[in-house]
Amino acid sequence: MKNFDIIIAGAGIVGLATAYKLIEKKPELKICVIEKEDSVSKHQTGNNSGVIHSGIYYKPGSLKATNCRRGYKMLLDFCDENNIPYDICGKVIIATNEEEIPRLNNLYERGKQNGLQGLKELSAEEVKEIEPHVNGIKGIRVPETGIIDYKVVSEKFAELIKQKGVEIFFNEKLNFIKDETSVSHLTSDASQQNIEVITNKDEYTCKLLITCCGLQSDRVAKLNNKNLNIKIIPFRGEYYTIKKEKRYLCRNLIYPVPDPQFPFLGVHFTRMINGKVEAGPNAVFAFKREGYKKTDINFGDLADSLFWKGFLSVMMKYWKVGMGEFYRSYYKPAFVKALQKLLPEIKGEDLEVGGAGIRAQACDIKGNLVDDFLFVENEKVIHVCNAPSPAATSSLSIGDTLAEKIIGKL
Repeated sequence: MKNFDIIIAGAGIVGLATAYKLIEKKPELKICVIEKEDSVSKHQTGNNSGVIHSGIYYKPGSLKATNCRRGYKMLLDFCDENNIPYDICGKVIIATNEEEIPRLNNLYERGKQNGLQGLKELSAEEVKEIEPHVNGIKGIRVPETGIIDYKVVSEKFAELIKQKGVEIFFNEKLNFIKDETSVSHLTSDASQQNIEVITNKDEYTCKLLITCCGLQSDRVAKLNNKNLNIKIIPFRGEYYTIKKEKRYLCRNLIYPVPDPQFPFLGVHFTRMINGKVEAGPNAVFAFKREGYKKTDINFGDLADSLFWKGFLSVMMKYWKVGMGEFYRSYYKPAFVKALQKLLPEIKGEDLEVGGAGIRAQACDIKGNLVDDFLFVENEKVIHVCNAPSPAATSSLSIGDTLAEKIIGKL
């Protein structure tokens, strides 16, 4: 049996950032990271579009807002120190009709409340100066938005923590947690007992456990929290890539005004750090938690979603929007039509099938899609149960917060 002070389950960007901040604050700690895949950031982190978010969308005072703003600065400082390329290129959010203008104005005010610098309201003419091919009657310039490769950031975290003595064990799936502090008949000395962690390969003990398991976060949390009242619902986001000869249509990042009837941002255009331009994503209910292709089905995952009372409420609420997303997924002209709302010149022949990512969206028993980061904890264990976008931008801030929590528990 292997003994550690701290075990972190999950080698995505949040887990790795947490290990990085812990070993930075307490170099004497014996820490390991266990990961079921064969390398870091194989899922949400490694399949996103690489946007450094500014924090304009999030409710002031929420965990998303505070961690995004704090994590933004921490991320850029880390990249500067470690020569990781990024580009703070800015983005525009575009209103294409009069109905969207009040929502655009609300976004502008929210951005100011969240402390964004350099926000600028744009007339239709000013929009054209920044993005000449965009269709818009008004916009917001958000200069603090940027682009990066989060897989590169994750790999640097892994490299640095290993240099400081943190061990990373790949191809190990966490199967069992023995946590006496979660037992109702807690004894007086139970808080002094170690946590037992069993994977498919080995057995471990630790003083404290942190799980950052993304698409599997609810299942891992239930290993020692049987009454957990959330379920991860997977939504696949599919992208097209604009062909090289048409990349001039998008200079940087072009976003629509979010639809309040839909819990995601809507299709947009993203220039990536590698020079490619992505168009998308949609948001399609996925039949497999790690299913990146339309044909991917896992009947256990599917049943897990469909028999969750909360998801049935989500289906009832968003069924019309959801059907539209499926339609666009399988019928390219419909996807193109959605893109043309922002870029009228884009055509189907300008687009090649791109990649896809899966968003791990927590849903509670009442049918609410959890809108903020969510942590579930007791004396010995902290579970990160909901960390969708902007978790990558926020990773060092989240990691710092978790590290402080853990140090306070030691």
